[in-house]
Amino acid sequence: MNASTQGRWAQHSVVTATRGRGFHELTAQVQDLVRESGIVTGLCHLFLRHTSASLCITENADPEVLRDLERFAQRLAPDGDPLFRHDAEGEDDMPAHVRNLFAGYQLSVPVRAGRLALGTWQGVFLWEHRACGQRREVVVTLHGEG
Repeated sequence: MNASTQGRWAQHSVVTATRGRGFHELTAQVQDLVRESGIVTGLCHLFLRHTSASLCITENADPEVLRDLERFAQRLAPDGDPLFRHDAEGEDDMPAHVRNLFAGYQLSVPVRAGRLALGTWQGVFLWEHRACGQRREVVVTLHGEG
Protein backbone atom coordinates (compact mmCIF):
# COMPACT_ATOMS: atom_id res chain seq x y z
CA MET A 1 0.00 0.00 0.00
CA ASN A 2 1.20 3.47 -0.73
CA ALA A 3 0.56 6.48 1.49
CA SER A 4 -2.38 7.72 -0.59
CA THR A 5 -4.40 4.54 0.03
CA GLN A 6 -3.51 4.30 3.71
CA GLY A 7 -4.81 7.75 4.57
CA ARG A 8 -3.63 10.00 7.36
CA TRP A 9 -3.48 9.07 11.01
CA ALA A 10 -3.21 11.40 13.98
CA GLN A 11 -3.54 10.80 17.70
CA HIS A 12 -3.77 13.30 20.54
CA SER A 13 -4.80 13.49 24.17
CA VAL A 14 -7.32 16.00 25.46
CA VAL A 15 -6.88 16.50 29.20
CA THR A 16 -9.68 18.09 31.18
CA ALA A 17 -9.74 19.10 34.83
CA THR A 18 -13.35 18.64 35.87
CA ARG A 19 -15.03 20.63 38.61
CA GLY A 20 -16.86 17.55 39.81
CA ARG A 21 -20.10 15.97 38.70
CA GLY A 22 -21.54 17.32 35.48
CA PHE A 23 -20.87 17.87 31.79
CA HIS A 24 -17.78 19.39 30.21
CA GLU A 25 -18.08 20.18 26.50
CA LEU A 26 -15.17 19.03 24.34
CA THR A 27 -16.60 19.83 20.89
CA ALA A 28 -14.38 22.85 20.13
CA GLN A 29 -11.19 21.15 21.34
CA VAL A 30 -11.85 18.05 19.24
CA GLN A 31 -12.86 20.13 16.22
CA ASP A 32 -9.56 22.01 16.47
CA LEU A 33 -7.69 18.69 16.34
CA VAL A 34 -9.66 17.63 13.26
CA ARG A 35 -8.88 20.93 11.51
CA GLU A 36 -5.18 20.76 12.42
CA SER A 37 -4.93 17.17 11.14
CA GLY A 38 -5.87 18.19 7.60
CA ILE A 39 -8.29 15.28 7.36
CA VAL A 40 -11.23 16.17 5.14
CA THR A 41 -13.11 12.86 5.09
CA GLY A 42 -12.67 10.21 7.73
CA LEU A 43 -13.39 9.20 11.29
CA CYS A 44 -12.70 10.68 14.71
CA HIS A 45 -12.60 8.16 17.55
CA LEU A 46 -12.60 9.28 21.19
CA PHE A 47 -11.65 6.95 24.05
CA LEU A 48 -11.92 7.91 27.73
CA ARG A 49 -9.16 6.41 29.89
CA HIS A 50 -11.30 6.25 33.04
CA THR A 51 -14.10 4.13 34.52
CA SER A 52 -15.96 6.72 36.58
CA ALA A 53 -16.81 9.25 33.86
CA SER A 54 -18.32 8.93 30.38
CA LEU A 55 -18.28 10.35 26.88
CA CYS A 56 -21.50 11.26 25.11
CA ILE A 57 -23.02 13.22 22.28
CA THR A 58 -26.03 15.18 23.42
CA GLU A 59 -27.76 18.51 22.98
CA ASN A 60 -25.53 21.54 23.43
CA ALA A 61 -28.18 24.26 23.10
CA ASP A 62 -30.42 23.98 26.17
CA PRO A 63 -28.48 23.45 29.44
CA GLU A 64 -31.64 21.99 31.03
CA VAL A 65 -31.01 18.83 28.97
CA LEU A 66 -27.73 18.31 30.81
CA ARG A 67 -29.38 18.92 34.18
CA ASP A 68 -32.15 16.42 33.30
CA LEU A 69 -29.58 13.80 32.33
CA GLU A 70 -27.76 14.31 35.62
CA ARG A 71 -31.02 13.92 37.55
CA PHE A 72 -31.75 10.72 35.63
CA ALA A 73 -28.28 9.33 36.42
CA GLN A 74 -28.84 10.10 40.11
CA ARG A 75 -32.05 8.06 39.98
CA LEU A 76 -30.40 5.22 38.02
CA ALA A 77 -27.42 4.85 40.36
CA PRO A 78 -27.79 6.99 43.50
CA ASP A 79 -24.81 7.76 45.69
CA GLY A 80 -24.72 5.65 48.84
CA ASP A 81 -27.08 2.97 47.48
CA PRO A 82 -26.81 0.04 49.93
CA LEU A 83 -26.84 -2.35 46.95
CA PHE A 84 -23.21 -1.42 46.23
CA ARG A 85 -20.35 -2.77 48.33
CA HIS A 86 -17.48 -1.18 46.37
CA ASP A 87 -17.00 2.17 48.09
CA ALA A 88 -13.22 2.38 48.38
CA GLU A 89 -13.24 6.03 47.28
CA GLY A 90 -16.54 7.11 48.80
CA GLU A 91 -20.27 6.69 48.38
CA ASP A 92 -20.12 7.97 44.76
CA ASP A 93 -17.49 5.37 43.75
CA MET A 94 -19.59 2.43 42.51
CA PRO A 95 -22.46 4.60 41.20
CA ALA A 96 -19.90 6.37 38.99
CA HIS A 97 -18.79 3.01 37.54
CA VAL A 98 -22.41 2.03 36.83
CA ARG A 99 -23.07 5.33 35.05
CA ASN A 100 -19.92 4.81 32.96
CA LEU A 101 -21.23 1.47 31.71
CA PHE A 102 -24.61 2.93 30.76
CA ALA A 103 -23.36 6.14 29.14
CA GLY A 104 -20.17 4.73 27.60
CA TYR A 105 -16.48 5.49 27.37
CA GLN A 106 -15.94 5.84 23.61
CA LEU A 107 -17.43 7.61 20.61
CA SER A 108 -16.91 7.61 16.86
CA VAL A 109 -17.83 10.71 14.89
CA PRO A 110 -17.59 10.97 11.08
CA VAL A 111 -15.43 13.72 9.65
CA ARG A 112 -16.98 15.44 6.63
CA ALA A 113 -15.56 18.44 4.79
CA GLY A 114 -12.84 18.79 7.44
CA ARG A 115 -15.31 19.05 10.34
CA LEU A 116 -17.00 16.77 12.85
CA ALA A 117 -20.25 15.70 11.15
CA LEU A 118 -22.39 16.52 14.18
CA GLY A 119 -26.02 17.55 13.96
CA THR A 120 -27.10 21.15 14.53
CA TRP A 121 -27.71 20.79 18.27
CA GLN A 122 -25.15 18.07 19.05
CA GLY A 123 -22.02 18.47 21.13
CA VAL A 124 -19.31 16.11 22.42
CA PHE A 125 -19.20 15.98 26.21
CA LEU A 126 -17.18 14.41 28.98
CA TRP A 127 -19.66 13.50 31.71
CA GLU A 128 -18.01 13.47 35.12
CA HIS A 129 -19.74 11.07 37.52
CA ARG A 130 -17.63 11.74 40.62
CA ALA A 131 -18.64 14.45 43.10
CA CYS A 132 -15.10 15.86 43.37
CA GLY A 133 -13.05 17.30 40.53
CA GLN A 134 -10.84 14.91 38.60
CA ARG A 135 -8.18 15.01 35.89
CA ARG A 136 -9.55 13.17 32.83
CA GLU A 137 -7.82 12.14 29.62
CA VAL A 138 -9.50 11.44 26.30
CA VAL A 139 -7.45 9.85 23.51
CA VAL A 140 -8.53 11.25 20.13
CA THR A 141 -7.59 9.15 17.09
CA LEU A 142 -8.19 10.56 13.62
CA HIS A 143 -8.05 8.64 10.36
CA GLY A 144 -8.97 9.72 6.89
CA GLU A 145 -8.06 11.45 3.68
CA GLY A 146 -6.88 15.02 3.21
